Amino acid sequence: MSHATDKDLTNRLKRANGHLASIIAMIEDNRSALDVAQQLAAVVAALDKAKKRLVAHHIEHHLTDTLGELTPELREKLAQLSELAKYL
Repeated sequence: MSHATDKDLTNRLKRANGHLASIIAMIEDNRSALDVAQQLAAVVAALDKAKKRLVAHHIEHHLTDTLGELTPELREKLAQLSELAKYL
């Protein structure tokens, strides 16, 4: 699957895009800095998750290209590495 057909990734980015548009409206409506900052933190977190999804997908794609179809055991180890990468 290419990155362009990864529905989870594109959905995450579309949600973040819509959320960012609402933050711009908040700023234009002169909402409090605290409200805006909280919403910005949410968008940053959403983009961070999208980035991690992209990187994990990219690694899996290249491992599959190199090793062939991954066994369930290798997929489990890859999932564990992806989970660990959340803490980077």
